[in-house]
Amino acid sequence: MPEKLKVAVVMGSDSDFPVLKKCIQTLKQFQIMTEVHVISAHRTPYLAEELARNAELEGTGVIIAAAGKAAHLAGVLAAYTVVPVIGLPIQSSTMDGLDSLLSMVQMPKGVPVATVAINGAENAALLAVQILSLAHPELKQALKAHRKQMTEDVMENDRMIKKEARLLLDI
Repeated sequence: MPEKLKVAVVMGSDSDFPVLKKCIQTLKQFQIMTEVHVISAHRTPYLAEELARNAELEGTGVIIAAAGKAAHLAGVLAAYTVVPVIGLPIQSSTMDGLDSLLSMVQMPKGVPVATVAINGAENAALLAVQILSLAHPELKQALKAHRKQMTEDVMENDRMIKKEARLLLDI
């Protein structure tokens, strides 16, 4: 893969890291260079601004911003860059992540943030790969192979469940 394929994974708190592990692993699977940061939109806004302003210059193709509760991180980052930002709402104890989701999807006109499901870390990574694949055809092929493998996995699960069900039904 070309060295320019880089995604910044930014979390609002270190407590978000367990959710983000699948995101990081998925990016690694596609050989995407990944940098990981803990930056709070509210406690370290100057660091959020600095990361976003420098993202394009540093070769970052996509930013994944994970945050819970007020979840302003994705919007703050998007305000300072034209690099695509994917919001990853983190489930919180307050409203089961609905507060985070609504904070991300209700962005004002002119500052878009793509948003995935609550705790949808793998989909955030896959969406980042899809965005990068627009300029890198080899990623499109890798995504197609990934989808094919998912299909094969589901078909194998179907075969195994049918076999187990037949035993239960004494067929």
